[in-house]
Amino acid sequence: MLSLDEDYKDGQIGKIIAVYEEILPDLEQADIVLVGCGETRGAGVNIHTTSAPDTIRAEFYQLFYWHSDIRIADVGNIKRGASLHDTYAALKTVAAALSNAGKLVVILGGTHDLTLAQYHVYADQQQIIEAVCVDALIDLDIDSRQRDKNFLMEMLTGEPNFIRHYNHIGFQSYYVHPRMLETMDKLRFDCFRVGHVKETIEEMEPVIRNTKLFSFDLSAIAHAYAPSNTVTPNGFTGEEACILMRYAGLSPHVSTVGLYGYIPEKDNNHLTARQVSQMLWYLLDGRSRGRREARLEEKESFNEFNIAFAEVETVFLQSKKTGRWWMQLPDKQFIACSYRDYLTASSNEVPERWLRAQERS
Repeated sequence: MLSLDEDYKDGQIGKIIAVYEEILPDLEQADIVLVGCGETRGAGVNIHTTSAPDTIRAEFYQLFYWHSDIRIADVGNIKRGASLHDTYAALKTVAAALSNAGKLVVILGGTHDLTLAQYHVYADQQQIIEAVCVDALIDLDIDSRQRDKNFLMEMLTGEPNFIRHYNHIGFQSYYVHPRMLETMDKLRFDCFRVGHVKETIEEMEPVIRNTKLFSFDLSAIAHAYAPSNTVTPNGFTGEEACILMRYAGLSPHVSTVGLYGYIPEKDNNHLTARQVSQMLWYLLDGRSRGRREARLEEKESFNEFNIAFAEVETVFLQSKKTGRWWMQLPDKQFIACSYRDYLTASSNEVPERWLRAQERS
C-alpha cells in the first residue's frame, strides 16, 4: 500500500483521501472507494507483487481536489490468492460489501479478466445487469489458454446468466474476426468500432448511462497516450478516455468500475499512470455532475417533446439540469438516448437505439 509520508499540498487529493494504512478508514461518509488488485496470472504472468495500483495512486494523489461534494476512500490492495480463482473470490467479496453499502467501487488492476470478479458481485446476488467493456479486443478467444483473452465467454454465455445487455466500446476491426461481430449481433449485444466512437463520442453517454458494470482495458488507448499499452499503436486519445470515464461517473447506476492492463515496467516516465489518474479525476467530475440530475418523475425538471415517427407516438424528455435525453418505448418505460435520436425521430425515422431496445424486449 502506498505510504502517505509524502508531503501533499493543501488541496491535493492525497491530503483529503481517507486511506487504509494500519486500520480501515471510516467508509460511512465515502462515496467512491479505491481497491487495488495487481493480479496478473490471467495473462500468464506469474509474479507475486506488482506496483501497478500503487503507481497509479502516486499520480492520482497529486491531483487537485475540485469536487468537495464527493468523498473518496482507499482500502488498499487485495492480497494475491493461492490460485487465480482465490484472488477473484477475494476481490468479489470486498467489492460486493462496498457496493452493497452504496459505494462506487473503483478497482485498480491487474489484468482484464478481473472483470469476472466485478461480474460475480452481481451474479452471486442474481442481479440482472447491463455491462460495458472498453477494449481494443473482444476477449472471446476460446483457443487461448490465457484467462484475459477468453473471460467474456463465461461472463456472456455462462449459465445461469445475469447479463441483460452487453456493450463493447472501442474495438479495433483488424483484431476482431468478422464472424465474432455477427455472433455478438445475433445475441443483440452492441459493439462500437473505435473510429465510430471517436466521430460521435457523445453517443456513448446513453450507452454507458444504464450500465452497472464498467470495465476499461488500457489497450483501448493509443500507445502515444498510454505508453504501457503495447497491444496496438492506435485507439482513443487521452482526452477521449477521460470523456468515457466522465460518462461512467455521470451514470446513476454504475456501481463498479475496473481499470485494467497497466504495466509499470512498460510505462514511460509514468505517463500511463498519469493518464489513468486523470481518468479517475474525470470519474469524480462525472459523479459530482450526475448528482445534480433530477428524477424522471420530477416533470418540472424536464422539457417534454411528443413525437410521432413511422406511425409510432412517443415522448422525449430533456433534462433542464444536464441536457441529457430519454425516450419512451411502447411499454411506457424511458430509456437513455441522445439528441441525435430526437432529431432522427423528428425526421419521421426510427432511431436505431429505439429499434435495438425493442428487439431485446
